[in-house]
Amino acid sequence: MKEDCPPSSHVPISDSKSILKSELLSLLKTYNCYHEGRSFQLRHREEEGALVIEGLLNIAWGLRRPIRLQIQDDRERVHLSSASWTPGQPGCPLKEPLLQDGRVPAQEPRTQTAPRAKSSRDSTEPLEEDEETPQLMRTKSDAACVIQRRPRARAPGEAQRIRRHRFSINGHFYNHKTSVFTPAYGSVTNVRVNSTMTTVHVLTLLLNKFRVENGPSEFALYIVHESGERTKLKDCEYPLISRILHGPCEKIARIFLMEADLGEEVPHDVAQYIKFEMPVLDSFVEKLKEEEEREIIKLTMKFQALRLTMLQRLEQLVEAK
Repeated sequence: MKEDCPPSSHVPISDSKSILKSELLSLLKTYNCYHEGRSFQLRHREEEGALVIEGLLNIAWGLRRPIRLQIQDDRERVHLSSASWTPGQPGCPLKEPLLQDGRVPAQEPRTQTAPRAKSSRDSTEPLEEDEETPQLMRTKSDAACVIQRRPRARAPGEAQRIRRHRFSINGHFYNHKTSVFTPAYGSVTNVRVNSTMTTVHVLTLLLNKFRVENGPSEFALYIVHESGERTKLKDCEYPLISRILHGPCEKIARIFLMEADLGEEVPHDVAQYIKFEMPVLDSFVEKLKEEEEREIIKLTMKFQALRLTMLQRLEQLVEAK
C-alpha cells in the first residue's frame, strides 16, 4: 500500500493510503467468487481512468442505546366518509347487486347504518395506529419478549402507499408507540454503496434509508474481527474498499454500526486475550505483577547506585577546595 497521493494506477483507501488497482481487482475477483450466484457480488467500471466498485454492503447493528425513527412526512391522516364508497371498489363495506336500469335496490335503514358507521370510524383513525408490526424483534432492554400483532386488512393500494419509502429494521416499521427502540444486536442490514463513498456518506445513507432521526455524527463504523479485534473506520476511509480488503467471509470480519462515544477500539495485542477464561487471565495478571515488581527492584537499585556515586563525587569536590 502506498502512503502518498495515489496516481491513476492506484485506488484510494483513505486520504493518505492507496492500493494498486491490479491488486484490488484480484481481491475483488476472489470476493465475487465467494458470493457467486448471490446478490452480494460487486460490479466495477472505469470513470475517467478511475476504478469505481459498487454493490451491496452488509452492516450489522451494534447499538447499546435506543434510536428514534422519524415521522414520515407523506403519511397523512386519511378521512373518508361513507358517501365516498362506491359499490365494487376494493375495501368497500357494501357491495350490492344493481338492477337492470342501474339503480340500487332499496334497503332497510338498519342494514346500512351499522356498516357505514363502522367504515367511517375505521377511516378516521390515524394511519400511525394502523401501522402494526408483524414481528417486532427488540433487545431485552426494550421488551422481555417478542411482540406479535396481527395486521389489519386494508386495500392493496393503501398498504403500498403506507409502506412507500419506508424500510423496516428487523420487520419494524414506524409506529408512534415503538418509534424509539434498540435494534437487535448483531442483526444485519445492507445498503447499496460504491467505492467513492466515505464512512460519513455510508452512515448518512444508512440512517436515511431507515428514517433514523439521530444524526450520523452520533455513530461510527467498526471492523470487528472473529478474534475480538475492533478497528474504527475513519471518516476519510471507504467502507466498501475496507470490506474487500478484509475478505468476503463475515465470520472472520464484520462491519458494525456503533455509537461514536461508546464504541472502543481493541488492538490485536489485547484481542488475543479476550477469549481466555478468567482463571487463565488471572494467572497472566499475577505473572505481570511479579515481573513488574522485579523491574521496580532493578530500577530502585540502579538509581540508588547512581545517587551514591554522585554523593561521593560531591564529597571529593568539596575536599579538593
